[in-house]
Amino acid sequence: MVCTMPAKKMRVEVSDGQGNRYTMTLEGEVTREKALCMLDVMELLGGVRDNQRISNDGAPLSKFDKIKALVERHFSLGWFSSKEVLLAYEEELHEPVSLSTVSTYLTRMADRGILMRNDAVNNKNYRVVDKKFIEHLELRKTHNR
Repeated sequence: MVCTMPAKKMRVEVSDGQGNRYTMTLEGEVTREKALCMLDVMELLGGVRDNQRISNDGAPLSKFDKIKALVERHFSLGWFSSKEVLLAYEEELHEPVSLSTVSTYLTRMADRGILMRNDAVNNKNYRVVDKKFIEHLELRKTHNR
């Protein structure tokens, strides 16, 4: 098991189209939920578009991270295809991305246990793994031994 320490500090600086600069800092336990909430506030101020979101270290999000966030936000329920993710990515982020890039990243997410993959011939579909469900199954396995 790999343990990672959560970030202790996150700072977001953005500028809107009118020359205003916004800076927001979160110190303490930085969770995904808190970070997304913070970015939502910045977006409400008009300073952040989804394709400008940044990571905990202040760097712009990679395509992998953008696709992962998009999947978690829009495809958390039910099965989806790489084509659906491609269309959502281009519509929401207004950035081009190839279908092969999306497929590669979805495959990597499945390999890392973030997604489940249905390997039907010529029709691969993915689904976000419900962490609570997996924990429940592992707990049941332990108790049944």
